[in-house]
Amino acid sequence: MPKHYRPPGKKKEGNAARYITRSQAVKQLQVNLPTFRRLCILKGVFPREPKKKVKGNHHTYYHLKDIAFLQHDPLLEKFREIRAYERKIKKAEAKKNKDLAHRLLTRKPNYTLDRLIRERYPKFVDALRDLDDCLTMVHLFAALPALEREKIEVKRVHDCRRLSHEWQAYISRTHKLRKVFVSVKGIYYQAEVEGQKITWLTPHALQQVLSEDIDFPVMLTFLEFYETLLAFVNFKLYNSINVKYPPLLDPKLEALAADLYALSRYVQMSSRAPTVESDAVGPSGSEQPEVKQNGKETKESDLRLAQLQHQLPYNEPGALMHLVEEAVDEDEEDEDTKECKKIFANMKFFLSREVPRESLLFVIPAFGGIVSWEGEGAPFDESDQSITHQIVDRPTQGHIFLSREYVQPQWIFDCVNARIKLPTNGYLVGRVPPPHLSPFVDNEAEGYVPDYAETIKRLQAAARNELLPMPGVGKEDLEDPQHLVAEGIIDRTEANEAAQKKRKMLTLEKQYHDELKMELVGAQYSGAAAHQEKETVAEDAEARDQLSAPDVKQVVEDIDTLSKVVMSRKKRRLYEAMKMGKERKKAGVDLLKERKTKIEAGEKSGKK
Repeated sequence: MPKHYRPPGKKKEGNAARYITRSQAVKQLQVNLPTFRRLCILKGVFPREPKKKVKGNHHTYYHLKDIAFLQHDPLLEKFREIRAYERKIKKAEAKKNKDLAHRLLTRKPNYTLDRLIRERYPKFVDALRDLDDCLTMVHLFAALPALEREKIEVKRVHDCRRLSHEWQAYISRTHKLRKVFVSVKGIYYQAEVEGQKITWLTPHALQQVLSEDIDFPVMLTFLEFYETLLAFVNFKLYNSINVKYPPLLDPKLEALAADLYALSRYVQMSSRAPTVESDAVGPSGSEQPEVKQNGKETKESDLRLAQLQHQLPYNEPGALMHLVEEAVDEDEEDEDTKECKKIFANMKFFLSREVPRESLLFVIPAFGGIVSWEGEGAPFDESDQSITHQIVDRPTQGHIFLSREYVQPQWIFDCVNARIKLPTNGYLVGRVPPPHLSPFVDNEAEGYVPDYAETIKRLQAAARNELLPMPGVGKEDLEDPQHLVAEGIIDRTEANEAAQKKRKMLTLEKQYHDELKMELVGAQYSGAAAHQEKETVAEDAEARDQLSAPDVKQVVEDIDTLSKVVMSRKKRRLYEAMKMGKERKKAGVDLLKERKTKIEAGEKSGKK
């Protein structure tokens, strides 16, 4: 009998024993497909790609241990109980027994996801690493309209909006925001919390049109898990700065849709004088029990008492920006945080009604500025003489104050990305602003540096009192000792020593390149030949003429071909893919340069 012979009906081995298809998993768990999808999303179980697909390529495979992990979870039994209970409700409605159906609806079983959060994220850092998709999803549903046909409830939209504002209030108060980029898709933000870089996308404040080809039940299942996760994270972050969670907001500001401003005032009040206590303090925001009417009245009375005691001032100027400076010790802040706090320090902004208010209310305080807006509940009016900048996005203004500057919203985002206060000349009202460059792109690695990026680089160097070469001058000229003497950086003695070292290094570098050239043509290079080249300049020029550029190029191609011959097939394909990637990047850079040349030619012709 062969060694690997397996009689029919015996135990399976290999991939057949480790992986099962989705239909087999549904049959094993005894649930329907939507429940299986929901369970996999909540538990974090995803399909696998086995090396050998036993049942064929058209199946979705899951690991057998993952299915066993789902089979023993208490949530599976809870879903079965809920499904059986929904059948009772449906049966009562079919028999037109309204009283029984109403009683069943009020006693419907529910569940919480707190256990799953602690199970999937044992440490807080693990939750922060997985927060990108969570924040993007929550901010997306916070901007969507409530639709009954897609099961998007009003309460869920309000919960998403509340959680997103709580997250933004913490980032703004602790000055953890690092990058902002406005694109067609929305506004990208990047914050750094406890050493973890978190990037998320928020949609523009426009009317959202829902497409019919979106699977909303799957997205709502993800949102259900993400709401609980973000509530846990907010709870942890708020307690780290000694602020009670969930926050207690001013009802007047909530009615005016100034939630972020109200949250910031709450953080300020709680950190300076934490006397207002909230009754239900729990990590899960979406799964908390309902508060009785007496509790609501107590909270409102506490809020009014705090306002009377001047612990929660109603219209204090700049309350949004003074986000508890005393809560965090200056020594605990890193260099980036200290730098970000000073960008808009001692500056007051006023937002006109046509600019994106929520985004600017989040960004400006995160970098040390004081901000107000046009409307009720604002900290200060437009007529305040201490306003330094007014953010507008329309060509004409009704009344112009000479004591302030009128700039476009892009100036705020460009200053944030550059970490300096840029000149406002290019961002004045009515002018076409400079290009909005992405802070997520490394221009040096891409091989193309835009002109405005060079300008920002020089402004940053000037702000740090650094010396940069002028356009068309290399770093070698900047490091020349004569230039350093002229700038007053070093004296004459140090300049002479540096010049001798530089001449010695140039001699050694020239000798090294000459040796490489002689090796390429197959000749031996000796010290006598080097001495002879140093004596006669004519012979050196003749040697350079003999070694022409096309010959060197041909030698390099031959060496490249020989190296490819000895490569394995896998390494050769990888090498060719790398070369294709470099050629593609070079083609993109050439295209950008060509477009730049055409634009410059068009501008010159227009001036003529």
